[in-house]
Amino acid sequence: MQGLGVYGLIALVGAIVTLLVNPPAREISVRLGYSAEPDARKVHKVVTPYGGGGAMFVGFCVALCAALAFPVTRAVIFGSREMLGVLLATGVMFVVGVLDDFRDMSAPAKVGGQVLAATILYFSGCTMYQLKLPFAGFIVLGPSVLPIITAIWVFALSNAINLIDGLDGLAGGIVAIASGTLCVYGLRLEQLGFLPSSNVGPLIAALTFGVCVGFLKDNFHPAKLFMGDAGALMLGLLMSASTMVIGGRTAPAGGVTFFFFAPLLIPVFILGVPLTDAIFAFLRRTLSGQGFHTPDKNHIHHRLMRLGHGHRRTVLILWLWTALLCGFVLFPLFYPSANVFLPAAVGVMIVVFVTWSSPFLTRERRAERASSRSNS
Repeated sequence: MQGLGVYGLIALVGAIVTLLVNPPAREISVRLGYSAEPDARKVHKVVTPYGGGGAMFVGFCVALCAALAFPVTRAVIFGSREMLGVLLATGVMFVVGVLDDFRDMSAPAKVGGQVLAATILYFSGCTMYQLKLPFAGFIVLGPSVLPIITAIWVFALSNAINLIDGLDGLAGGIVAIASGTLCVYGLRLEQLGFLPSSNVGPLIAALTFGVCVGFLKDNFHPAKLFMGDAGALMLGLLMSASTMVIGGRTAPAGGVTFFFFAPLLIPVFILGVPLTDAIFAFLRRTLSGQGFHTPDKNHIHHRLMRLGHGHRRTVLILWLWTALLCGFVLFPLFYPSANVFLPAAVGVMIVVFVTWSSPFLTRERRAERASSRSNS
């Protein structure tokens, strides 16, 4: 695909810069006391410095500057105010995350910061223009509802990434796989003529992929560095921006890929693991009368570990699930004949996922284990 090499080089710059900034970011975090303390709800057992979010933010900014060296990406950056809006909104999310890491912000204040970042995206034009619903056609979004939808989208994806950030390398790896998929997907749509070459989505996704890869070197178990809320919220903002401008702007088409029936299903698939975890967390905490931001140890990764999987194996399992979901997005785009098998394959995946991840089944397995131990 035209431009893929350029986007790959930009991602490489982001990865290298982030990798080089990781050690000094760790040292600064230690000196400032900007660290994660172990407690009953956390898996890690030792004090671990934050700072990964700062390293990724630096890598993002430097890689964005490097993108100015290439004519194709320079035209994307200067073609609209959208990339400037993404940079400013990313900075806002980073600051909100740092404050939350230091002081545990109240839920309203944290949501307010996310709404501010979404507002910056909206006024810069970095948002979706339309929704395509199965059997209902395209729905053009008017100015009265677009700011609300943008804020909801940013809130949903940012908190989904934040909630899944519970094991070393988990959130970074999932976002790396998802953003890399989204970059390839967007460039493929450009090649097919369904997205203009000026779309900023693939560039945002490439930058996100690069900084995640660079961060993972020091974040995989046992982690030397955490991203904290600063990194998780920032990655959620970048994923929400890139999915909106790709999934919410796809030109009317059919017969190419299943996802043209509803392009905004793309993030549901590529971010299926964190979004599913966020939905379960919302239902679980709402039904129990708790607030959404109330922490617990019943996330998907916690359940997998209670099933007997170790730290690294749990992370790798969820990485593989994300890669499989991303494969369902990319494969039909390059091989349209695979569309006929997609609904059945998705159904099988849902059954398998519910079978092995259902909180009810997990509870029963725990009861069985406790019973067997007491009998022995």
